[in-house]
Amino acid sequence: MPSALRKLVVLTGAGMSVESGIPTYRGADGLWENHAISDVATPEGWERNPELVLNFYNERRKRMWECLPNPGHLGLARLENLFDVQIVTQNIDNLHERAGSHHVLHLHGELSKARSSRDPSLVYPIDGWELKLGDHCALGSQLRPHIVWFGEDVPLINDAAALVRQADIVAIIGTSLLVYPAAGLINDARPGVPIYLIDPATESDHPNVEHIRAGASAGVAELTRLLSAG
Repeated sequence: MPSALRKLVVLTGAGMSVESGIPTYRGADGLWENHAISDVATPEGWERNPELVLNFYNERRKRMWECLPNPGHLGLARLENLFDVQIVTQNIDNLHERAGSHHVLHLHGELSKARSSRDPSLVYPIDGWELKLGDHCALGSQLRPHIVWFGEDVPLINDAAALVRQADIVAIIGTSLLVYPAAGLINDARPGVPIYLIDPATESDHPNVEHIRAGASAGVAELTRLLSAG
């Protein structure tokens, strides 16, 4: 890729995939698909009932494979023709990759992968949508979803911050900017770097933010128009 291309770093959250049929991770009642977060998205929940956790993510994985990238995902992939696009996503789905984006950093893990419950460095692709009790890593320990659960460190947060610090342009799509540490990434942008916030409702008092009040698909289309005009 030519070095002359400006670096566009895109931070995406749950709103990026809503138009593809993937709901946001939890509702106003604090439940995630009718499950308590503590039961399906914490190390303690895994210790209590690994079968419940595996089944929960199997259903999410099955739904993911039934969904297709929306025009927003596809639009970001096309922007690679104009910019050095680096995507930092809080989403665990693979819709960015399936849309054709080549540089995607998953802060919170990947639904299409499993990892050793003993050695986090042992990560494996999942063939299909199902991960079961008795599926073991090379060390003989049970495989778990390759997901960063609540209470666990976010191992790639420093890599994400480094990308934002290198950005010539930052775009934020479909995230409330409330979940840390990811929400703090906007503060890593260099002074004067233009920031585009694509979301129907979320506001930001960060300087240099231009708010595009739209969903992901319409918002990426407008972002493309603005960047192409500039």
